[in-house]
Amino acid sequence: MNSSGIKQDRTPRGGRTRRGVVAGGLVLALGVFAVGCGDDAATGTTPQGWGKLTTPAVSVAHPAAFKAQSDAERSKFNAAGARLTEDGRTVGTITVQLDFTNADSVEEAAIGAEAGIALGATLKKQSDVTVKGPEEVREAKRVEFEFTSGGEDGTPAKGTRVKGVIITGLDSEKKTYAVRIDAAKGTLAASDLDRIIESITVK
Repeated sequence: MNSSGIKQDRTPRGGRTRRGVVAGGLVLALGVFAVGCGDDAATGTTPQGWGKLTTPAVSVAHPAAFKAQSDAERSKFNAAGARLTEDGRTVGTITVQLDFTNADSVEEAAIGAEAGIALGATLKKQSDVTVKGPEEVREAKRVEFEFTSGGEDGTPAKGTRVKGVIITGLDSEKKTYAVRIDAAKGTLAASDLDRIIESITVK
């Protein structure tokens, strides 16, 4: 500012002020931050110490106590699976099925998933959930149910009450998927169930 009180123009050659440079840098930084937020929404987190089931279309984390099954150990209908045992008996499972039914919408995928629940199971409720992945696959359904185990091989002891949750929807190729979590009551903490579901990532 000169003696007349008028602010002198000190704009550097090229017309850019320091304020303009700083502002430009701030916009760039905010842009990078926004991209980072998008990446967070695209990939689920595997909690420290947990394992991970990975298939061509879906991945899901599982507590360390669940042991991943080999191709020979799991059903031919499952693309991946993990099992929780107590005293040599299965008390919990996490399975991933791909392209298990023909469906053109998330709602139809949920109907197909419900049809696959064992006869005699009690459907509790169905609700909307959001999974990780590209924006077009994030819409999904959560199906909750309960049943009494018949004691078959690979299931809890006969008479055990089991809680089940299925997360289902369509992947980016418009094919169905279903992540199913079954656990004898009292064997899987609600917080761990939440973290399993929050880790689901669909491609």
